[in-house]
Amino acid sequence: MEKDQYKIVLLGDQGVGKSSIVLRFVKDDYNDEQNATVGASYTGKILQVNDKMIKFNIWDTAGQERYQSLAKMYYRDANAAIMVYDITKRSSFDGIMRWYKELKDFGPRNMVVCIAGNKEDLVEMEDVQQSEAKSFAKSIGAIYRKVSAKTSYGVEQMFKDLAVRLDTGEDVSTPKHMKTSVFLTESSTPSIKKKKKCC
Repeated sequence: MEKDQYKIVLLGDQGVGKSSIVLRFVKDDYNDEQNATVGASYTGKILQVNDKMIKFNIWDTAGQERYQSLAKMYYRDANAAIMVYDITKRSSFDGIMRWYKELKDFGPRNMVVCIAGNKEDLVEMEDVQQSEAKSFAKSIGAIYRKVSAKTSYGVEQMFKDLAVRLDTGEDVSTPKHMKTSVFLTESSTPSIKKKKKCC
């Protein structure tokens, strides 16, 4: 069976839940005490989506300001970027604007972009209107998904949507039913990655 590989990079401010999204997608797990990433970490996962094997090479980058310049090393040759914000923190959505400018300046021209509003489980504390986030995503031709790493809501579907867009260029604004199987996960810790407690 044919297998495609795609490099996915996660970008966003510190504490928005990038590592938690990766953990949920790859291992279907969640950790309330998730450590902050320093530098970047790599995880791989293979899925079968619509009769095709897709390997996601996922790079989770640090959100702390002092490490943001390192992110360029990871998204320069990426196929897709997931820009994550915390729906309960307006400042993290404003940070998405900065990350997008970085992508425009330094990323590949044909990169697929997804905007992920994380912490859907705290929707009663929402500080960013979904209509605003959707409007911004539409203005830059990005996928928009609201997700919750804690409950798993929307996480797997977001990666399926990325697979479809990367493979076919199909508009996934209205997701269609897809047959999906999980096959393999792998991870490694580059020398640049360390751990410290996240607030």
